[in-house]
Amino acid sequence: MPRTHQELGDLPRGKAYTPLSAAIDVEVALRLLEGRWKLVILFQLFDGRVRRFSELERLVTGVSQKMLAQQLRQLEADGLVARTVHAEVPPRVEYRLTGWGEQLCPALDALLGWLALRPDA
Repeated sequence: MPRTHQELGDLPRGKAYTPLSAAIDVEVALRLLEGRWKLVILFQLFDGRVRRFSELERLVTGVSQKMLAQQLRQLEADGLVARTVHAEVPPRVEYRLTGWGEQLCPALDALLGWLALRPDA
């Protein structure tokens, strides 16, 4: 089966893509990142630090508590972010990237590099 690009190399688990299946899977990946604040949250977590909810709330300027909680829940449900609740008073909730979430960093860096190469329009 044809690859999406000659230099793509071996893909994990040996999945071979057709142009249609590659387009479908890229759409699935992009849907995981949809949301006004998801990428901002992810970039705040890419440094590998564990962040408390209140810390993320300060770092992600302009986001409401409700929206931050919603976006974090979606990222957690999608397997990109892990949430840890500590049984303390007051409760302490921490967020970090999962291993799979950490693997997204080089892909987004590559996307930024690709954007930097855009010819003047």
